[in-house]
Amino acid sequence: MAAVDSFQFLYREIARSCSCYVETLALVGALYTASKAAVLVRDCYSLVRLHFIPRLVHPRDLVHQYGKWAVISGASEAIAKAYAEELARHGVCIILISPDVRSVNDVAKSISDVHGVEAILVEADFTHGLSVCKPIKDAIGDKDIGFVVNCLDSSHNVFRDFLDLSEGTVWHILNNNVTTATLVTRLALPGMAERQRGAVVNISSEGCSKPTSRKAVLSASMAFLDHFSRTLHYEYGHRGVFVQSLIPCRVTSKGEGDLGGAGWLVPQPHVYARHALSTLGISHRTTGYWPHTIQFRLMQCIPEWIWMLGHRLLCRTT
Repeated sequence: MAAVDSFQFLYREIARSCSCYVETLALVGALYTASKAAVLVRDCYSLVRLHFIPRLVHPRDLVHQYGKWAVISGASEAIAKAYAEELARHGVCIILISPDVRSVNDVAKSISDVHGVEAILVEADFTHGLSVCKPIKDAIGDKDIGFVVNCLDSSHNVFRDFLDLSEGTVWHILNNNVTTATLVTRLALPGMAERQRGAVVNISSEGCSKPTSRKAVLSASMAFLDHFSRTLHYEYGHRGVFVQSLIPCRVTSKGEGDLGGAGWLVPQPHVYARHALSTLGISHRTTGYWPHTIQFRLMQCIPEWIWMLGHRLLCRTT
C-alpha cells in the first residue's frame, strides 16, 4: 500500500477494501430481518384464522359433523366441566367419567335441565385396575360417540421433589392422567374409526413443552398427553378422526357464576371452553385461547436454562 500521510486517507483505504464484506453482512441482515418479518406475518395470520374467524362465522352443527355423544374423562376438572357444558349447548349428549361422581352430579343435572340433553355418570377409578373398563364399555355401548375429551388431573399440581412423592401419589398421577386418557380413548375410538368421523381432544397444559422443576411426574404426564395426541393424529386422521392437543396456560378454577374473573389472560373455564371448541377441526395442536397462544409463543423463545432458573426461583417463594 502507498505511504499515507493522514489517518483519514488510511481509513478510506481500509473501508474501500472491506466494502464487499460490509455489503455481504448487510445482505445477510436484510434476509434475516425479512425471514423474521415473514414468520411474524405468518403467526399473525394463523392467530386470526384460528381464534377469530371461526367465532365470526355461523355456528357449526357438531352433532352432524362428529356425532351425538361425548365421553368426558377427568370430568371433575373445571375445564372438563366447562367443555362438557359447551358441547351440551350444541346439542351433544354427555357421558361424564370421574373417580367420584358426587363431584360432577351438579354438572350432569345442569346439562340435562339447561340444555335438554342426556347426561350419564360413570364412576371409574383407574387406580383399581382394568376392571373399571366394563362400566365405561357398558355406557358407550352402541352409541354414536363423536367426542372423546380427556382432561389432565391437576389435583397434584404443587411443587414437590420427586422423592418427596409417595408411591401412592405417583401411582395416582399416572393412572388418572396417562392410563385414563389412553384406555378411554381405546374404548371409544373403534366406533369412531368405523364411522369415519369423530374427535379426540386431550387437554394438558403449556408445561408439556418444557421440563418443569419439582413437577417431574405431572410434567411428564402433560408431555405424554401432547405426544399421544400428535401420534394419534397421524394414525387415525386419514380415517376421519380429528385429534387435537389442547395446551392451555393458566385457567381460573372459579365457576361460571362467580363474580369478578381473573382477567383476559387467566379466563374462567366457560370462557376458555367456548374459545377452545371453536378451534376444533382447525388446529391439531393449540392453546385454544388467543392470549394463551401469544404467551406460549413467547415461552418458546425462552432458553431452557432460563426457564428452569425461573422455576427454581418461583419454588423458593412458594
